[in-house]
This record gives sequence, C-alpha cells and structure tokens, in this order.
Amino acid sequence: MTDLGAEDQKIITLARSARARVGAREGAAVRDETGRTYAAAAVALPSMRLSALRLAVAMAVSSGAASLEAAVLVSDTDDPDPQDLAAVRDIGPRAKVLHVGSDGQLRATLAP
Repeated sequence: MTDLGAEDQKIITLARSARARVGAREGAAVRDETGRTYAAAAVALPSMRLSALRLAVAMAVSSGAASLEAAVLVSDTDDPDPQDLAAVRDIGPRAKVLHVGSDGQLRATLAP
C-alpha cells in the first residue's frame, strides 16, 4: 500500500480498526470534502442489517457531508456489493473506492 497517499492509508486503517473492534465481517470508512472521516462496521441485528459502507456513508450524510472524496471497504468478498457502491456514488460520484482484504492488502481501486 505504499503507493497510496497518507490520507488513503488513514481511512484504510480506520476501516480495518472498525471491523476488528467488533469482529464484523466487513469494515468501511469514507472521507468527505472537508477531510473528515467516518468509520463503521457491518451491523446485523434481528430487526436490521446494514453494510459497513452504507453505514459509513449514512454517518457522513447525517453529519452534514456534502460530498465524498474516497471510500474504503475492508472485506474478503470477491467484489463490493453494487448497492454499497451506489450509496457512495449518491454523494460522491467522483470518489474512488478502495477494496481492501482483511489482511490489509489492496484488492482493487474502483474509479468513478
């Protein structure tokens, strides 16, 4: 991940930490237009399920973010869920999305 900038490495670390903190299957983080970051883990309750990336986007929006610069999904799935990517695109149509494995290795960079 040395070719990634410090700000991207930061949100990768935040996403991995959110995932590890609760033992979730996925973690995510987003960075808004002002540089604020929001990290989340997947939520699975009897009454509701939220992916980590959708929750991170929702946290950003509910905190007043107008747009997103970047997003990270930490997951061992082959590909991010299209609905997760749609949530990012709703507020960050030009945001890059980094798909990172639980081992911290970059799996893909999804450009807008």
